[in-house]
Amino acid sequence: MTTGPERHRLILGSGSPRRRELLAQLGIGADDIRPPDIDETPEKAELPRPYCIRMAREKAWAVQAGDDDIVLSADTTVALGRRILGKPADAGEAAAFLTALSGRRHRVVTAVAVRRGDRIGERDVVTAVKMKPLSNAELNAYLASEDWRGKAGGYGIQGPAGAFIPWINGSFTAVVGLPLLETAHLLQAAGYPVWKEAR
Repeated sequence: MTTGPERHRLILGSGSPRRRELLAQLGIGADDIRPPDIDETPEKAELPRPYCIRMAREKAWAVQAGDDDIVLSADTTVALGRRILGKPADAGEAAAFLTALSGRRHRVVTAVAVRRGDRIGERDVVTAVKMKPLSNAELNAYLASEDWRGKAGGYGIQGPAGAFIPWINGSFTAVVGLPLLETAHLLQAAGYPVWKEAR
């Protein structure tokens, strides 16, 4: 019996459960999960999109992997104008972010980097998102839910805060944390069989 070519090991350079769930939508499970430990401080006057692309790239390079392993890393940043809204440090910062976003449009930038050996492929996706004006009751209830923890801009569209988002223009999966179309393309280009036939 003949078998197909050996599949390269896929290492997910992210501890995000949302990214694991999105990969699972493609029928992909990472062989290993290795969240990189890098400095995520923006450089002086760095704009949101270049910052996000740099983070995804630096995460991919920071993951220890064999020459034939495929490393997938990503970064999601919420941009309010030129301002970068990262993961809030505490409930107070989450409240400040949500108050700033309330009733306004903003952009969610997600960059993906896929590395195999010394070659790296990158894509980034910018999605426009509108948040409805938040009442004090909505804001306080959301903060109490703790759903804001670990999420860029202090909210996750796939959780309770989905009720705050009347409109997006772009990629829903990118807002969640991993644009599936671009991710599948990068994995295929790196030699990972995304669309393999069942055996």
